[in-house]
Amino acid sequence: MTRSLDPAIQAPESVSELLERLDRIAGTLPKRLGQCADFLRHNIHLVAVSTVADLSAGAGVQPSAFMRFCQALGFSGFSEMQALFRAEYREFRPDYSERLSQLRRGGDDSPASLAASFAEAGHKSLVNLVNTLDHRALARAAEILADAGTIHLVGLRRAFAIVSSMGYLLDKMTVPAVVHRTFGQIESDHAIRSGDALLAVTFAPYSPETLELAIRAAERGIPVIALSDTAECPLRDVAEALLVAREMEVGAFRVPTAALTLATSLAVAVAQRRESRD
Repeated sequence: MTRSLDPAIQAPESVSELLERLDRIAGTLPKRLGQCADFLRHNIHLVAVSTVADLSAGAGVQPSAFMRFCQALGFSGFSEMQALFRAEYREFRPDYSERLSQLRRGGDDSPASLAASFAEAGHKSLVNLVNTLDHRALARAAEILADAGTIHLVGLRRAFAIVSSMGYLLDKMTVPAVVHRTFGQIESDHAIRSGDALLAVTFAPYSPETLELAIRAAERGIPVIALSDTAECPLRDVAEALLVAREMEVGAFRVPTAALTLATSLAVAVAQRRESRD
């Protein structure tokens, strides 16, 4: 693969430099590459945690067109551009005031409009989940959790909604489960015993408490299942199975539609397997 469409162009060394270059060349780009430029401009916080397929779909182009767009900016391809964004991810994740401002600028400020937008985003998230689901990883996760004496669940901040819902459901289906909260800096590692399993849910930019608990459990030989929004989750090397559920956004707000659906499916599958063995 050539370094860029113009070999004389050097790759930007920062996201700010990239955006400045985009300002200079935006008007000269072909139609498809222009669509990529417009989408990137409005969704720079997605680049670090999305695949080229996700971004090209959002821009309404083929992945090959998005790759040519990356080359037009001076990169060898998407991976090199994404590495730049990952290095500066936190800086480009808008705070909640900015997210609200984005919604107002986009005209999504009425309750009915917001409901419609979030419903559409949820539908797209579910369609993407069905199309990208790793069936083997899901089956592996269900088998491991079904074999566990107790299922331990950890997920903080935005991920807590997922594990709390899953913990409630498992309890109602009489599956032994513990939801870890790390209140008061109590790590609760010793509650995880031999024969148990841990499900860790964490989304970019990832909860360090969740990562640390999962890594410590894996080091003790406890099977770890990870659920995240990207295959690049830091737990990918320690997890027995990594499940990925990506969410479409509305003004940088994300409803965990796909993640909650995947977690519910996993909980029910675990209960079915345990019941069939009794």
